[in-house]
Amino acid sequence: MLLMKTGKHLRLLAAALLLPMLANAASSQPRHAIAMHGEPAMPEGFASFPYVNPDAPKGGRRVQGVLGTFDSLNPLIVKGVSVPEMRSYVLEGLMARGYDEPFTLYGLLASTVETDAERSYVTFGLNPAAKFSDGKPVTADDVIFTWQLLRDHGRPNYQTYYSKVVKAEALDDHTVRFDLSGSNDRELPLILGLMPVLPKHATDPATFEDTSFRPLLGSGPYVVQTVDPGHSVTLKRDPNYWGRDLPVNRGYWNFDTIRLDYFRDANSQFEAFKKGLYDIRIETDPGRWVSAYDFPAARDGRVVKDGIRDGLPKGMLGLVFNTRRPLFADIRVRQALMTLFDFEWINTNLFFGQYSRTASYFDGSELSSHGVPASERERALLAPFPDAVTPEILDGTWSPPATDGSGRDRDMLKRAIALLEAAGYTLDGRQLRNQATGAPFRFEIMVTTRDQERLALQYAQNVKRAGITADVRSVDAAQYEQRRLTYDFDMIQNRWDESLSPGNEQAFYWGSAAADQDGTRNYMGMKSAAADAMIAALLRAKSRPEFVDAVRALDRVLLSGTYVIPLYHSAEQWIARWTTMHHPDRTALSGFLPETWWTQPGQ
Repeated sequence: MLLMKTGKHLRLLAAALLLPMLANAASSQPRHAIAMHGEPAMPEGFASFPYVNPDAPKGGRRVQGVLGTFDSLNPLIVKGVSVPEMRSYVLEGLMARGYDEPFTLYGLLASTVETDAERSYVTFGLNPAAKFSDGKPVTADDVIFTWQLLRDHGRPNYQTYYSKVVKAEALDDHTVRFDLSGSNDRELPLILGLMPVLPKHATDPATFEDTSFRPLLGSGPYVVQTVDPGHSVTLKRDPNYWGRDLPVNRGYWNFDTIRLDYFRDANSQFEAFKKGLYDIRIETDPGRWVSAYDFPAARDGRVVKDGIRDGLPKGMLGLVFNTRRPLFADIRVRQALMTLFDFEWINTNLFFGQYSRTASYFDGSELSSHGVPASERERALLAPFPDAVTPEILDGTWSPPATDGSGRDRDMLKRAIALLEAAGYTLDGRQLRNQATGAPFRFEIMVTTRDQERLALQYAQNVKRAGITADVRSVDAAQYEQRRLTYDFDMIQNRWDESLSPGNEQAFYWGSAAADQDGTRNYMGMKSAAADAMIAALLRAKSRPEFVDAVRALDRVLLSGTYVIPLYHSAEQWIARWTTMHHPDRTALSGFLPETWWTQPGQ
């Protein structure tokens, strides 16, 4: 009986050990899609995404007005100001995003993806039909070549992500496997799925990091037709595009040509739109949105305005402190300067009351910590860092300072001066000075657009009341970008857009390692062990609730550090269009997708 009972226990134990292995094996089958959490919304064999018009007519031209300039056609490197559209129109990734979900990828260059429950590896099965625009097939060797190239010579975010891969190997001409063991990063299979693929036979690693107007060879729906350096780029639809009939492409890429015209200032850009020199305009100026669309084409209906609501976080638009500068190293100084920003007056007098104050890096979504007490799981994540989050932000009662809207709120001024005095500054007549050195409190706000300049000048008036001098320096777009990439500024205005599935890019935005690396988006130079730990926690989260708690905890750390002065956001995307341009009836969760628009034949 004892032997029989023991044998039974052994069989039960063996079964218990085998079940996870079987479950793991079941999850390790090639699939058409991969979701960060949960299951993909679209089944295998789906016809098209629900936010496109699969029957949209092909043809015609779309002209896009772009503010700024460019001196490179390579968006994958640090040097130069590139043309972002090259990334999706000319270069393709292994997989394509589904824009109605937080983070799900569907087959593109790779028709299948395979990983295990722990995401310790990922294998991509390439579509045998996939070809570059020169007709050469896309192979596993091209994928591995691109991974190595971007890991060693690409932008810092690529170097950070792809260096986590232990090994890449071609199992055959159309199958590539990445060993991710030890990365502890559940997002990495998806990050690799988004990797653009370059042809090994037509890409020179020795010159890859050089700025150039010579376009990269891609496999995407468009090729570069003409380039007018700094002024215009024209993309032509590839008539031999290999992937035009894939489900992820139905309803996309409808124009025969797309021309990107660049403008040096916002006024000339808007005037060009009024004259019909480009077709679709994303409006960012609330004053213009409210009062300037009364030109003849708008009055007679040839131009219409659409307010598009999306489901994404509103992102963080802010005035950024470069904490590498000694002047901004003390958090009390940063808190004082945030207190002096008079949003209520600015919103009424400059922006027609169209904005809401931003109070979270993930405002308007379930990821925001604003107004939400920290959960037990958040508190456990933050417990090793007791000073990283203020009590008000931890319990959800904090909001950005609010003035009386008069433009001369005395209580706010007193609060700011008290913080500055505690940080070692004192008023000497009308000039604030460092008590130890006698140096005046003075800094520079670098801007590149008139809208940025207008806000900066108004903020300079706000801080002048406290004896602070803020010099506003306007520079051209190329100089602005170069100085921003090398952190050569005191304060800038910047926007970080966020998705419903923030991941590895958060280390690129806020990670300690990114603070000392040129070309990242850690413009404030923050180094926070708590932020690093929260980023690691969101990357290893296996369920959506775990993930949300980790992101909210990160939000609390960022807000508590006062690294930016939060500005404002609109509840809608403001899109103006000439009525020759048409869009699908349904808006994707991510909002405006110009790749899905079209024009009717003859228009």
